[in-house]
Amino acid sequence: MNKASDSGTGPRAFPVGPYSAQTVFHEGDRLRVVAADVTALELRLRECVDHVEILNASDDREVAARAVSASAEALFAWRPGADRLVLDFAGRAPLARELTESGLAIMSEGQLVLLPELVMQRRDNWLVNPGRPPLPQLHVITDGKRHPRRAAKPAGKVYGRFIPWLSEVISFRVADLEKDLHLLHRWMNDPRVDAFWNEAGDLDKHRRYLAGILADPHMLPLIGCFGEQPFGYFELYWAKENRIAPFYGADDYDRGWHVVVGEDAFRGARYISAWLPSLMHYMFLDDCRTQRIVGEPAAAHTQQLRNLERSGFAKIKNFDFPHKRATLVMLLRERFFGDRLWLPATAGPAVSS
Repeated sequence: MNKASDSGTGPRAFPVGPYSAQTVFHEGDRLRVVAADVTALELRLRECVDHVEILNASDDREVAARAVSASAEALFAWRPGADRLVLDFAGRAPLARELTESGLAIMSEGQLVLLPELVMQRRDNWLVNPGRPPLPQLHVITDGKRHPRRAAKPAGKVYGRFIPWLSEVISFRVADLEKDLHLLHRWMNDPRVDAFWNEAGDLDKHRRYLAGILADPHMLPLIGCFGEQPFGYFELYWAKENRIAPFYGADDYDRGWHVVVGEDAFRGARYISAWLPSLMHYMFLDDCRTQRIVGEPAAAHTQQLRNLERSGFAKIKNFDFPHKRATLVMLLRERFFGDRLWLPATAGPAVSS
């Protein structure tokens, strides 16, 4: 695959989409978006850093809109200080309507403006099945807890995102009992992991463990990969049905997560700044009604708490689970997108989790 550089010199490329469905090429003052070996969009970067001009665009408004979205993602990644792009759409009113009606752009003082907080909420660029709509709401009761009925779990890959500072794609796929059991078994028996998970044991124990998570409607187990290399295990949960619910006022679509980084080669600042916001991004995109993401790391896990604070999580309080003293942390949707937290923080390096 093409690799991108964030050095700002020479030609560069930025794949967009879970399977690199589009690629944004940048050379000089020109951007070109290619999909299925066909150029869908050509842009010129104006001298004014936040202005771009459409030179050519596909006659298919949806294809052209996806290409505009892809080019915006690439430009905001290459220019992390930019807070908007002004798109010169002269003679292309139908495309301008497509962009505004889909929520990708806004009209401001007669200008068509792309904002990063809108671009990064366009599901097409990252979700494998972006057309999967949120499940209509119907409340049910499970074990005495009233909560919305949850959608059937997806299978296979669910999310992919190109990480320019790693020149690599991160992806998440739903854990598979047969394919991933030995991987999970090895990770859970790593002393560094067991110190916080307390789930070390034999293969049968981990088979029962993963089978239970897969069968639980409020849990979703994921395997994270950089390229084709698995590096970590993630458990996503709906907070309303989870053990965390009694400890704060859980909303219907609050979501939480647990993490195991199993491979030493993928620990450290550069990788945390890729997988942590990508996981948050997936949860916010998966259901637009999710406004808060919560976590309950061990209060003694100071490294993880520092990483979470650096990534936008607020520490709410400490509380006692039966098995540990925990810290309730929370990330707001508005904070994540408004502060562009999918890009690395500049205030010092993250610490390996």
